[in-house]
Amino acid sequence: MFNSIWQALAAHPEFIAMLTIPPVTAFVTWAHVWMALEMLFRPIRFWGIRIDGLPFGLKGLGWQGIVPAKAGKISGIIVDQTLSKLGNLDEFFRAMEPEEMAEFITATVDKNLEQLIDEIMYERHQGLWNTMPYAIRRRIYAHAHKELSVIMKALVMDLTYNVESLVDMRQMIVRKMESDRKLMVDMFLRVGKKEINFIWKISALIGFGFGIIQMGIFYFVPEHWTVPFFAAIWGALTNWIAIWMVFNPVEPRHIPFIRVFRRDANGIHFMVPHLHRYTWQGGFMKRQDEVSSVFAEIVVNELVTLENIMHEMMYGVKAGETRTLVKKHLYDLLEAPVVATSLKVGMTSRELDEFKDTIIDKSIDATMVPIRDPKLNTSRASKIFGLFESRIRALSPQEFQNLLRPAFKEDEMTLVVLGAITGLLAGWLHLLAVFF
Repeated sequence: MFNSIWQALAAHPEFIAMLTIPPVTAFVTWAHVWMALEMLFRPIRFWGIRIDGLPFGLKGLGWQGIVPAKAGKISGIIVDQTLSKLGNLDEFFRAMEPEEMAEFITATVDKNLEQLIDEIMYERHQGLWNTMPYAIRRRIYAHAHKELSVIMKALVMDLTYNVESLVDMRQMIVRKMESDRKLMVDMFLRVGKKEINFIWKISALIGFGFGIIQMGIFYFVPEHWTVPFFAAIWGALTNWIAIWMVFNPVEPRHIPFIRVFRRDANGIHFMVPHLHRYTWQGGFMKRQDEVSSVFAEIVVNELVTLENIMHEMMYGVKAGETRTLVKKHLYDLLEAPVVATSLKVGMTSRELDEFKDTIIDKSIDATMVPIRDPKLNTSRASKIFGLFESRIRALSPQEFQNLLRPAFKEDEMTLVVLGAITGLLAGWLHLLAVFF
């Protein structure tokens, strides 16, 4: 049968040109899938000529990777569909052990407390501070040192209890991703590295299969237009099938078959034929345990970090409410007799109010210095890593796929159309180079 098929093909007037269809289709498919994946993530910033006022959100003549271009929208989807199901900021912040954080912040601020007081006084009322007796200044320093740990602990605990009202986790993460679009790309590449490599590698095999089909079509319909026409179809189908195979089936499906051999590191071993089951599930879905660790590491070290949470508190949209809390605790220090008496002697009521505002601003800035400490952030990340990892593993398959799916779903049709266009162009080049 094979010989008769081969003889029939060999008798075709364009037999040699027909034989080139499968390998050319395989190579072109592999190349355009690689290009599509590159265009999905790169370049990070728009490359080309910017033109304002274009429709459909176009930035001009050029390209920006789909993921970095839509970092805000995609990260919002991830938060809404996945991260929000892992817990809330109140729970995460408490797991960071705020009492320990307060001790660390206190120890750091206390080292530079006198310098901070001097800086505030010289900035706002240098004359008063210069003329103030040294003994009184020492009493103010001593009182601040004594009260700092109590105030800081009360403040940190108060911020902990109110973290949900002071920080919008969705807004915090979206803002972080929009300000660091490379982080978004790196996250997807780390989480979906194996799936991206799978799409790239399987594309050549799929393309070769389509090439054999196209060779058969050309045998029965020997029209040259069929070469670029079907090349465009195969280009679109290859991209769609490759993406589909990564995420589908979402739920595992068990397919019975007769098993006659097994393969391990030592080679292939034949077995007594017996009924076996093959578990069919999307490539990404099978790796839930493995991906859980990778994604949890990214979240605790880059997104839901102590620094990000506190920065959003102090400088975000709810900064006014945070200042109110800080003011409440600092005013207890300022109303102490040794401090209040010294300040009221040399300041008017208006100057005193302005002075208190300056203290709040400087105190917030001073507090953020230890908050940015890498060791503190790393230690807090280690305390919530296990929490995130276990909960990602416990996600349903439908929820889990949303860690990576938004990157492809956002512009899946773009990738499919791109496959069709590159397939069409490659088909014409193949036609001109081989058939004519």
